Amino acid sequence: MPDPIHPVVHLELRTGNLACACAFYTRLFDWRAERVEVGSRSYVALGLGQGIDGGIVERETERALWLPYVEVADIAEVTDQARLLGASVPLEPREGPAGWRSIVATPDTGEIALWQPKR
Repeated sequence: MPDPIHPVVHLELRTGNLACACAFYTRLFDWRAERVEVGSRSYVALGLGQGIDGGIVERETERALWLPYVEVADIAEVTDQARLLGASVPLEPREGPAGWRSIVATPDTGEIALWQPKR
């Protein structure tokens, strides 16, 4: 089967208990965990293996949830397209060290992050 046009490239767990989540997943799956300094926030990068990476971020949340990141060629265009399809945009496109990301959401489809790497 051919690779998807817009592959999932990153999985991020948002949790209220970073230490517990990190301990659980590293023990259960032997995922490599590495603490990354990101301002005042706690973040652990996860080596999931085989072409996809991940991370755990500590956030106030009622329950933990996984947020998939989908790679796109033009983050502004796809974010606008999602908005035209009825999505809200809790995070407008913003630049980070390795690329740009945004988050789009609808009540029926949940949240998904869009990712445009720097080339």
